[in-house]
Amino acid sequence: MGQSRPSPFEPGPSQTPNRRASGQDELADFVSVILADTEDTWSAIFRERGERYSDPKLVMYTGMTRSACGLGKAAMGPFYCPADRKVYIDLDFYRELRDGLGAPGDFAQAYVIAHEIGHHVQNLLGISDQVDTLRQRASQTEANALSVRLELQADCFAGLWAKRAHQARNILEQGDIEEGLNAASAIGDDHLQRQSRGYVRPDSFTHGSSAQRVRWFKRGLQEGTLAACDTFADERQ
Repeated sequence: MGQSRPSPFEPGPSQTPNRRASGQDELADFVSVILADTEDTWSAIFRERGERYSDPKLVMYTGMTRSACGLGKAAMGPFYCPADRKVYIDLDFYRELRDGLGAPGDFAQAYVIAHEIGHHVQNLLGISDQVDTLRQRASQTEANALSVRLELQADCFAGLWAKRAHQARNILEQGDIEEGLNAASAIGDDHLQRQSRGYVRPDSFTHGSSAQRVRWFKRGLQEGTLAACDTFADERQ
């Protein structure tokens, strides 16, 4: 992966430099580099629209941390909180991604970060608020379906970032795309449910199936435009 300018770094309550486990300093540096690259890319995209991109803050933690959206726990994985515009990354999640979910590699990690940044972009564009309003009036099944579309759009935005960043800074190396696609597949709802329960309930999906997540990540990667990532207008999902 390519290098970029320094990024904001805000250690979480349980994450200080002298308490990090061995190997986490390197991972923390990598996460910061990827965040900075997403800032370069999305700033350029927003400028093209005549708008200004507002950078999110990054909080790295292990175990648990507090956010404006409540208590963040390791079991949740990385998450974005629209209330404080911060991306929360539990560094231990990447070990689970590699060992538990079978999705190793730098670009697998980068895809996860870019997905959370996708949620920040949705927040800035007002998409998140629109979906929240719709979910309040929807049944549980309908609300889940809206959540899936929101997550798939964040996957598409992750692909969009990868395409535009590669065009601008030549960040991709051989095998990177495969790592990203593998990660998208590994965290699909159907894969995770089958792994944990032994069966799949599509009506309970909140993030999308492996096939859906791969398809939308690839669309962003291939098209590289915001318009191509309109999951709400696409009946296929």
